[in-house]
Amino acid sequence: MTPLSAATQLLEVVSATLAAPIFLGWVNQCRAWLQNRTAPSVLQPYYGLRKLLHKDAVLAENASPLFRAAPYVVFGTMVVAAAIIPSMGTGLPMSAAADGIALVGLLATARVFLSLAAMDVGTAFGSLGARREMMVGFLAEPALLMILFVAALISGTTSLPLIAEGLSSHALGLYPSLAFTAVAFVLVLLAENARIPIDNPSTHLELTMIHEAMLLEYSARHLALMEWAAALKLFNYACIGFALFVPWGAGNEAAGPLGLLLAVPLLALKLIVAGAVLALIETLSAKLRVFRAPEFLATAFLLAVLGLLVHLLLGA
Repeated sequence: MTPLSAATQLLEVVSATLAAPIFLGWVNQCRAWLQNRTAPSVLQPYYGLRKLLHKDAVLAENASPLFRAAPYVVFGTMVVAAAIIPSMGTGLPMSAAADGIALVGLLATARVFLSLAAMDVGTAFGSLGARREMMVGFLAEPALLMILFVAALISGTTSLPLIAEGLSSHALGLYPSLAFTAVAFVLVLLAENARIPIDNPSTHLELTMIHEAMLLEYSARHLALMEWAAALKLFNYACIGFALFVPWGAGNEAAGPLGLLLAVPLLALKLIVAGAVLALIETLSAKLRVFRAPEFLATAFLLAVLGLLVHLLLGA
């Protein structure tokens, strides 16, 4: 481990943790502009987190230690996931111990703790949201794994930093296998982050919400950690997409400190574009019925499989 790689690792984790609420605020701001509404400040998620952190937590009488520990576990797993994803550089010390498959496992760990905590108190809406969340995860995780397998076959490794390095060295062009998997990844991102058309993050209509239903019993610092973890999850998924489909700009050992300095504004530019595109997709989409979610995610899985077959049969 060199000082540059250690600095890159630390910078990625700190930047992801601090910039995730801003990225969420940017998406909300773009949605408001596209819907011809007065846009909130891009710092609005920070204001909400600060307000929650200054309040006293209220817990149900029958809440178990799992309910109290879940916010810290969920937030911690998202921070660890941010340390694995090569958002600013590929020479990461933690990349040797974890790869894309382990990353999917980390995301699944957060989902399991979130769902168990939602069912712990025994409320109807918490159990409803947990069941829906597990249904979405059961269908989204195979699609995400298939997307990673396509990139792994192209690069010859399941390590996400090495995948980013391998894909960035390819000549710029249209690769049908990556095109199919890119569309599949966008569908998985929308589903995994409770965005339209699977879920509406700005509504509290009990019969349709998924993610918000699991957070109804949380308050104060616990709710702040859950909301922060949700923003960090969206940030992490955006950076996974950058590593797989727009890997150019991430610094490496050969580039030196200058490469790391250039990677920071490039990442900011990618996030600005990704946030605007995500807001546009949500504005143009309609909320699906819950029973249509399996069809939505089955489409993502089939597109990923199609990308795999195109690569195996045509080598493109």
